[in-house]
Amino acid sequence: MSTATIPSVATVANELVALCRAGRNLEAIDRLYATDIVSIEPVGNEAMPAEMKGRDAIRKKNEWWFENYEVHRAEALGPFVGEKQFAVNFDFEVTHKPSGQRSTMSEMALYTVRDGRIVREQFFYHMPGM
Repeated sequence: MSTATIPSVATVANELVALCRAGRNLEAIDRLYATDIVSIEPVGNEAMPAEMKGRDAIRKKNEWWFENYEVHRAEALGPFVGEKQFAVNFDFEVTHKPSGQRSTMSEMALYTVRDGRIVREQFFYHMPGM
């Protein structure tokens, strides 16, 4: 029988931020996300719905993002830790590879943790002109 301790919300939050700051976002998904995670974006479409379920779907969404955007700057402010949740503010400067358009964006991500795993992520965008 395992006596391993379930990581606290703060431990999960700090590990996520450290991995993101190191550009290891996909590793963060593999290490910290529950298999049945739910991800909510403010907008979606047929190809990329606003609500996605499952670690594999979230991994594919992130792979698509890195395939389509060149990241010039990525910053993570936080984490801001609560009882079962934490938030991180992400700021990016990116170039959309297909169009060559360079832009900045800021998003707030709210994560819910259960049993030492991220079970929900929800994003809130702030993009000038959006």
